[in-house]
Amino acid sequence: MKLPSEQLTYYDRDGFLILKDFVTASSCDALRERAAQLVHAFDPEGLVSIFSTREQNRLSDAYFLDSGDKIRFFFEENAFQPDGTLKQSKERSINKIGHALHDLDPVFSDFSRTPEIVQLVSDLGIERPLLLQSMYIFKQPRIGGEVTCHQDSTFLYTESQDIAGLWFALEDAMIDNGCLWAIPGGHKLGLKSRWVRSAEGEMGFDVFDPTAWPEERLVPLEVPKGSLILLNGLLPHKSLANRSEKSRHAFTLHVISADCHYSVNNWLQRPAEMPLRGF
Repeated sequence: MKLPSEQLTYYDRDGFLILKDFVTASSCDALRERAAQLVHAFDPEGLVSIFSTREQNRLSDAYFLDSGDKIRFFFEENAFQPDGTLKQSKERSINKIGHALHDLDPVFSDFSRTPEIVQLVSDLGIERPLLLQSMYIFKQPRIGGEVTCHQDSTFLYTESQDIAGLWFALEDAMIDNGCLWAIPGGHKLGLKSRWVRSAEGEMGFDVFDPTAWPEERLVPLEVPKGSLILLNGLLPHKSLANRSEKSRHAFTLHVISADCHYSVNNWLQRPAEMPLRGF
C-alpha cells in the first residue's frame, strides 16, 4: 500500500513517522524465535573477558568495528561481574546482534525485503536503495542500557544526507521498558558531529556544533508490537534504560541510496567481496 501524501508531510515535518500494524504479530514472533536460536548457538567464551579491562575494551572495539559484514553479538554494559563473568544467562545479557543479519541470515533477509518495505522505501523517494546495516536489539529487563541522544547520520554519514532508519517494534515499546524518544523537527537542526575513522584505524568525533540537544523537546514514541517507526538520519533520538521486568525487542534497518556517497571513514565498512545489496 502506498504511503499517503499526508504521512509523508508529517515525516518531512517531524523527522519521524509511526506506522502501526506494519508487520504481523506472527512475523514479529518469527524474528524473535530466530534471534533466540542465534543467541543459543553463540559461544561467548573468549568474548566475555573482552569487556573486563581497558586493553580488552580496545579489542572489543575491533570486534565491533569489523562487524559490518558479519553477525556478531554485543553484551549489555551491566551484564558482567567484576571478574568478567556474566551475572546471568547469555540470553538475558545480550544487548544486540549486528550488523549484517539482513544479508547473512535467511529469516532476517526475508523480513527485510518484503514488498511492503520495498514500497515504503520507494515512497520515501530513496532511489536505487541499499540496505546498509541491521541490528536486533533486546533492551533486556532490568539491565537494558540507556542510548543517549544522537543522530544516525553521525555514525553512518552520507552525501547527500538521505539515510532512513526503519525501527520495528517486536514487542510493545512503552516508557517503562525503554521506548524511543525523539525531538520533533530536530532533523532540521543540522548534523552536530561525525564519528570518523582515522588513517590509523582509530575512531573519534568531529564536532560541528557543541551545543546541547534541546532535550526538553523530547517526546516518547510509545508503540505497540508490530509497529514501524521511520527515522530520518538527522533526527535526534534516544532511549532510556530499561529497569522494568519486561524486555523491549526491536529490529532496525538503515537504508541509503546507491546514488549517494558513503564515506570511507565511517565506522561500518564492507569488503569488496561483500558489497551492499538492495531488495
